[in-house]
Amino acid sequence: MNPVKFGILGVSGHFIRRVVLPLRDSAKVSIAAIASRTREKAADAAGRFGIPVAYGSYQELVDDKKIEAVYIPLPNNLHLEWIKKCADAGKHILCEKPIAMNAEEAVLAADYAAKKQVLLMEAFMYKFHPQWVHVKELVDTGEIGQVHSVHTHFSYNNTDPANIRNKTETGGGALMDIGCYAVSFPRFILGREPSRVTALLSRDEAFGTDVLSSAILDFGSARATFTVATRSFPYQRCVINGSQGWMEIKIPCNIYSDVSAEVTITYGVGMRTYLTPPANQYVIQFEAFADAVRAGVPAPVSVQDAVANMKVIDALVKAAAENNWVKVG
Repeated sequence: MNPVKFGILGVSGHFIRRVVLPLRDSAKVSIAAIASRTREKAADAAGRFGIPVAYGSYQELVDDKKIEAVYIPLPNNLHLEWIKKCADAGKHILCEKPIAMNAEEAVLAADYAAKKQVLLMEAFMYKFHPQWVHVKELVDTGEIGQVHSVHTHFSYNNTDPANIRNKTETGGGALMDIGCYAVSFPRFILGREPSRVTALLSRDEAFGTDVLSSAILDFGSARATFTVATRSFPYQRCVINGSQGWMEIKIPCNIYSDVSAEVTITYGVGMRTYLTPPANQYVIQFEAFADAVRAGVPAPVSVQDAVANMKVIDALVKAAAENNWVKVG
């Protein structure tokens, strides 16, 4: 198939290094243009990463008729605006997580994309990594019996006041930035939604963003718990406990693409370690999305999954504010 021509809105080094460089060898995806709010920044990024075209505004890229799909790694508060503008231009959209500032915006985004008949998918790259595909298969085939609990810890240390993750107006904070993973994991593993949630959010006095957040999600026969933090030593882990064993995913989110992923299962009689080969989850995600674009079929992950994830996050924010349990939905 001819590679799908992607444009990128923004010059975030974090995403360019993880996405653009690995995709240079893809037969399915071509990064054809990049845009920034200034032509100088866009040209610099284009030169450093071998991108053919640089635009000095996001709208210029969106208006480029050669661009078929747009990747949006912009701050969360800009997602809905640019999803709509991309959809208006007939572009398919791969938008970074979380897809919007809240569930209401997520619904608007999903409905707008459907109205304009373009694909819209939230970029939760972990779902495409072979280790998570394997984890899901193991759980679904009863390797650890009935799942009773899922616990996630995810943390990093970021005190930069200029960073968008430390600004309330851009949708920053631990819950939105990395808590969205901790909400998504049990939903993905269990294949259903929590009925109610409760949470405790501790906020930075200067920034106003949550910096230490913990939650309980009630899935009926199973519980999910998590703690996420933006002022702690970097660490991540996901543990799934079942009636016949427990499973540990050692690096659930951003494992390096050149190392094998390790999943350990502890049974009553011993331990078994599963290794999945090195893989770039971003490349797999982009290529899966490109396949859907070319085939004219739905996105590999429905945008309704993004809406459902935001409904849980909204409920967690409300639960923390009310110091109570809150129903989801």
